[in-house]
Amino acid sequence: MNAWLHIVGIGEDGIQGLSPVTRAVVEAAEVIVGSLRHQDLISVNAERIVWPSPFDALIEILKSNSGKRVVVLATGDPLWYSVGARIGREIDPSEITYHPQVGAFQLAAARMGWSMADLETLTVHGRPVEQMIAFIQPSQRLLILTTGAETPAQIAGFLTERGFGQSEMTVLAAMGGKNEMRFDGNAFNWNQKVPPFNTLAIECIAAADAAMLPRVPGLTDDLFQGDGTMTKQEVRAISVAKLMPMRGALLWDVGCGCGSVAVEWMRAARYARAIGIEPRADRRTFAANNALALGVPKLELIDGTVPDVLDGLEAPDAIFIGGGLSIKTFETCWSALRPLGRLVVNAVTLESEAVLLILYAKYGGDLIRIQVSRADTIGRVNGWRPSMPVTQWSLIKR
Repeated sequence: MNAWLHIVGIGEDGIQGLSPVTRAVVEAAEVIVGSLRHQDLISVNAERIVWPSPFDALIEILKSNSGKRVVVLATGDPLWYSVGARIGREIDPSEITYHPQVGAFQLAAARMGWSMADLETLTVHGRPVEQMIAFIQPSQRLLILTTGAETPAQIAGFLTERGFGQSEMTVLAAMGGKNEMRFDGNAFNWNQKVPPFNTLAIECIAAADAAMLPRVPGLTDDLFQGDGTMTKQEVRAISVAKLMPMRGALLWDVGCGCGSVAVEWMRAARYARAIGIEPRADRRTFAANNALALGVPKLELIDGTVPDVLDGLEAPDAIFIGGGLSIKTFETCWSALRPLGRLVVNAVTLESEAVLLILYAKYGGDLIRIQVSRADTIGRVNGWRPSMPVTQWSLIKR
């Protein structure tokens, strides 16, 4: 089938900035879909459709115009944090032609003199702003598509609270157009009033007491709110490593408690997702607060126990069972797990360990015992204070 739908990236210079081929496509369009801002950048005699609300209605509008010459206007590169990817999941790619232009990230990098290979590109546009927290690192450069005029101030607050108040911030707006603007400042005293449509560049500068939050698992226990019953730092690092976080993968955290494993899983890989299953309301509150504070606000929390609450959940790529282990719980989870899925179970009681031995004998996998000792004072001298041993069983579904 010939492509009838053209998704065109456009900049602040409007139709004048398009290549001759792309400009001809726009000028020949029968239907043009886009925001009012984009529509104002062109002068073409065609039916105009503004983004619908809710946005999901866009797909039905496009399909209803199949066979016509339809152009969708987007900012810059339509496949980089933009509408092109959303449309491409719903309409056969053979029916679509993409026309990318230089986008906000490339323009911002050029304005800053930064190499795009050496920075992180993020978007919080229409998404929780807190998700950028996971990327705050010493000497890290960030380019962020924001969600409004208030976003830079919110991010300045996140930086300052974590000891990165000296970080240099630059807001760029209307890049490539006649009204291009730039605003510079530091996070700790940011008070600039900026346009609602902007791109934020950050050079992260850490103070001596800055919070160190690596993306690899093993955050210190004191970073998590909780009631003391949690998977501790060293055991958590091993557990998440065995779960193998991957881009976009889904974890079920069964008996998630304060959410420490789910949070570390989501931080460890771009777009990793997690569903925490926890029957206690107080622990779900801890988990929600931890997810927000540590930059993974999309953690989903479910009230209930396995297997009662599993119906209708998306099949996971990994499962962690940190509480409520039984043979029935395992078998239900194992049945739901995707091929090549990873399952990790931690046990600290003799009863749970007995269940693990039965399952290990039947299914194989790796069975290890983990015990961590910490240096502590014993009277006037120092010694090792051991924690409770953890029996860990892990296996891959093949």
